[in-house]
Amino acid sequence: MPMKHITNRLDDHRREQLGEVFRFGVVGVLATLIQYGVYWVLIHWLNPTLSMTIGYLVSFLFNFLASTHYTFRVKANARRGAGFALSHAVNWFLQMVTLNLFLWLGMSKQWAPIPMFCICVPVNFLLVRFFLKRK
Repeated sequence: MPMKHITNRLDDHRREQLGEVFRFGVVGVLATLIQYGVYWVLIHWLNPTLSMTIGYLVSFLFNFLASTHYTFRVKANARRGAGFALSHAVNWFLQMVTLNLFLWLGMSKQWAPIPMFCICVPVNFLLVRFFLKRK
């Protein structure tokens, strides 16, 4: 069944929610690629935790701008920025815990971020949506 037939049956609110999830996916994939790319380069010289943290900070800047303007279509302001930063502080902590867990379990430092992202990205969506859509 074509996607248009499915979305035509949704009410406006559901269609907007589906759009948010799709746009979050686009932004999330790009932010994750930025983070992983920086990590991949830096692990040759730095430890995995520091490499991931630097990658996280670089992707954070892209992610905030793209999330406010494209994903959730809200105006960036100090309150939303603080909420976004708080949600990402929680997400960064979760990433560090899961990354180091997978490293401790014996995964290579090149591949340990993959399952980490699978756990952290959905959690991050819920946190970011909560903070950016709150009035």
